[in-house]
Order: sequence, then C-alpha cells, then structure tokens
Amino acid sequence: MTLQKKVEPQNQLPKTPIEIDGQDDITKGELPKGISTIAARLEELESLPHRNTALHWAAFALSLLSLILLSTWVFSSRGSVPSAWVLLDIGLVVVFAVEFFTRSGFRWGRLAYLRSRFFDFVAIVPALVLVHHGFVIEGVWVWLILIARAVRVVDRLLGDGFVRRNVLALVEGFEEVITDRVLERIIARIQADMNRAGFSHGVAEAFVRNKAAVLQRVRAATPREGLVPGLAHLAGLDAAMERAEERAYDAIVGIINSEEVDRAVRDVVNSSFSRMRNELGKKSWRQHLGLRRLRAK
Repeated sequence: MTLQKKVEPQNQLPKTPIEIDGQDDITKGELPKGISTIAARLEELESLPHRNTALHWAAFALSLLSLILLSTWVFSSRGSVPSAWVLLDIGLVVVFAVEFFTRSGFRWGRLAYLRSRFFDFVAIVPALVLVHHGFVIEGVWVWLILIARAVRVVDRLLGDGFVRRNVLALVEGFEEVITDRVLERIIARIQADMNRAGFSHGVAEAFVRNKAAVLQRVRAATPREGLVPGLAHLAGLDAAMERAEERAYDAIVGIINSEEVDRAVRDVVNSSFSRMRNELGKKSWRQHLGLRRLRAK
C-alpha cells in the first residue's frame, strides 16, 4: 500500500484582518505573523483608498464653521438665537450626516469606525435648535457639543489614519536610528582593520603560498597536442616556458604586493564604505510624518 503525504503549498501569505485607527474589517494578504515589518505596515496603510483632497478640506472648513457658529453664541450674551443661525446649524447637520459616509476611515472598516467616532455623533447634534426651542439642562448639552465640535475640527484637519501613520513612522525611525548607529560602528571597525592589515599584501602572501598549485593548474590547462606544442617539445623549449611562467607569476605577485596596488584597493573599499554611509544617512521614515494627503482611489 502506498501512502501519499499531502503537501501544503508554501510561501503563501495568510489572509489576516488589519486594524487601522480602530478599523479591523480590512482583510488583505500579509506577511506571516511575527515577520511583518513597520515599513510593510506603513506601506499597507498608505495603499488603502483615500477620498478626494478637496472633499477633505471642505469637511474641515465646514467643521470649523460649525464650531465658530456655536462658539459665537456660547461666548456672547446668550440671547435669542437668530432664525438664520438655526437654519444654518440644521444645514450643517445634514451635510455632516452625508459627509460621514464618504470618509476614508469609514471605507476601511465601517463597524469599527462607527464604534470609535462617539464625538462625531455628539458634534452632529444641532445645539442651536435645542437652545431655540428649549431643552432640559441645555447648558450642559451645549458645552458637550461645543467640545465635540472642537475635537471634530482637529480630527478633520489631521484626517483618518493620521495617528496610526505617525506612530508607526516614529517607531520605524527609532528602530532605524539604532540600526544605523550599529552599522556605522561595524563599518568603521572593518575599515580600520583593513587599513591596518593591508589587503593586497595578504592576497600576495596567499599567492606565494599557493605558487606550486597555481602553476600546476596553468600547465595542466596548456595544450599538449597539436603541431606547435609538438615542435616546442622537440626543440626542448618546455623547460624554458616553465621558467618563463614562474618569472611572470613572481612579477604579478610583486605588483599585487606593492604599495600602489594596496592603496588602490583601499581606495575602492573606502569608496564603497562611503556610499554605505550615505545610504545610512537617508531617513526614509520622515516622509511618513505630518499631514499628508494621498490621491483619491
């Protein structure tokens, strides 16, 4: 009886949920657990769909308008609310009710986004309508709505994914700084050791120690059959050719062992180390910091 072993496919990325600013409804192919890097998570975050930049700034401007409208009444005499203000407040409520469903974060994960936006639901309440018609403990409600609207202004300015992206960028920067410092020390140590050791001198010594084996390999590769090798053998030129090979070998080893070649090799190695240091000087994590508006997808 022949037993067949089931072979599972290898190197496949598992489908795992990703949580972004509270949104855990996204399922994409990721690296195996424990292997995912900060850079990969940043790339995944920035590859998500984003809404149009104009719509983002329009939402920020309207949120600022709603805050100014309520603040003007709160910090003024608190008299009767003009009807135009009430209508404007109602209009802003309708706009933000629609705008909420166009946000990038809502597209990334609806349920999780709804759970994390309590202040949005408070900020959307038409406070001036409550004041105009009268409401129980309206003073407390007005202040809660005012604070929620202030939070909404900051949130709309920063945009969805801001906190997570900047935290990941700072963590990546911390790791990169530590790694770069370790690599710089390693490079400096290797460079100092090579400068003291004399790289080409060591190569020349190795050639001297293995002279017999290298020459034997060269002679084995020399053709022994044919008209010209046959004539050379008849004329007794084999020994002369072997001596010429030894002299050429010694001359080559002498050139390798010279200070000029050693200096040239050291310059090549140092230039390579200089390029490595330049690469270490690039701080790629900084491009992920701050306010960034990606193109709509």
